Amino acid sequence: MPIILDGKVTAAAVMDEVRLAVNKLKVSSGETPGLAAVLVGNDPASAVYVRNKERACAAVGMHAETIRLPELSTQDELLSVINRLNEDDQFHGILVQLPLPKHINEGMTLRAVNPGKDVDCIHPVNVGLLSQGESCFLPATPGGIQKLLVRNGF
Repeated sequence: MPIILDGKVTAAAVMDEVRLAVNKLKVSSGETPGLAAVLVGNDPASAVYVRNKERACAAVGMHAETIRLPELSTQDELLSVINRLNEDDQFHGILVQLPLPKHINEGMTLRAVNPGKDVDCIHPVNVGLLSQGESCFLPATPGGIQKLLVRNGF
């Protein structure tokens, strides 16, 4: 007999828990967690994904900002933005939205993100830690699926 898992119910419960944790952090430290998303170009699916991240952050009381760069931005321009975000204390997490335009070196770009702010867990340091079971972050989709299964008794 097939088992149907209701992801919406689980997602709502997780969002409530995150909202409470964010509020607790704000009260205890005066700090608001922040996410910076970097979007290069005009890929419609990427724009939707990033917009959903902004909405989710707002729903739990986090600060979120999307840095939009033109399709023809150079590698150096992109790296400059990432370096600025690495140094900016208002952002605790950085997400570089993939895919990047063909002329941008994806590996170089992803390695430029501070591993401590790499919320996608795609920096080589974080991938290595993940493979050893020691990562600070989980990749979003596998982590979400894992949470859905655990919360439903699997």
